[in-house]
Amino acid sequence: MTFKGPDGITVIRHDRYTVLRLESSDGYNRLRINKVRTLTEEVESLSASTSPKALIIKGNEHFFSAGADINAINALRGADAYDFALAGQRLMNTVDHFPATVIASINGYCMGGGLDLALACDLRICSPKSIFGHRGASLGIMTGWGGTQRLPRLIGKGRALQMFLAAEKLHAEEALKIGLVDEISDKPTSKAQEWVQTKLQDSPLYRQR
Repeated sequence: MTFKGPDGITVIRHDRYTVLRLESSDGYNRLRINKVRTLTEEVESLSASTSPKALIIKGNEHFFSAGADINAINALRGADAYDFALAGQRLMNTVDHFPATVIASINGYCMGGGLDLALACDLRICSPKSIFGHRGASLGIMTGWGGTQRLPRLIGKGRALQMFLAAEKLHAEEALKIGLVDEISDKPTSKAQEWVQTKLQDSPLYRQR
C-alpha cells in the first residue's frame, strides 16, 4: 500500500488489479492541481510497468469527486489557468490510454472534473445513491478536461448538451438508462473487482496489450 498525503491518493495493489483511492481531508475529493499531478504520475508509473494490471479508481462513501475546486479556479489567471487545464487534460488522457482496463467505482457525488475522470475510464459502476453532473454552466464556466468530447460519444450529443447547458444532475437509475454507467451495485468496488476477476478475462473490454 502506498499513501500519498491527506489530499492525494492511496494505492492498493492486488494480484490482478490495482485500486487507486482518492483521499481528501474534507471528504470532497476535489481535484486540486497537486492531486491531479499525483494521480497522473501514479497512473503513468503503473502504465510503464512490464505487466500493467487493471485499475479501479474510487473515492469515499459520499464523494467519488466533487470535481475541481471552484474557488481555486476563480483565482487562476493567465499561465496558471492554462497550466491547470493542461494538467487535467494530461490526467484524463493518461487514464484513457492506460494499457489495461480502468473501472470507475462511484459512490455518492461524481461532479465536474470528477465526472471527466469517470468518463476517461473504460467502465463505470455506481451505487444507487450516486449523483452525476457537470454544473459549470450554472457558474458560467465549462470543462476543459475532455468531458465535452467524451460525454457525447457515450450518451449522444443531444443528451450531453442537456447535461452541460442545463447544469443537470442525474441520479443512478437515469445514468444507467442513458448509458452513462454500466451497472448499479450496492457495493461498486466489489462489483468492479468481480468484473476484473471474472467477466473481463475473456472479453474485448479487458484491455491488456
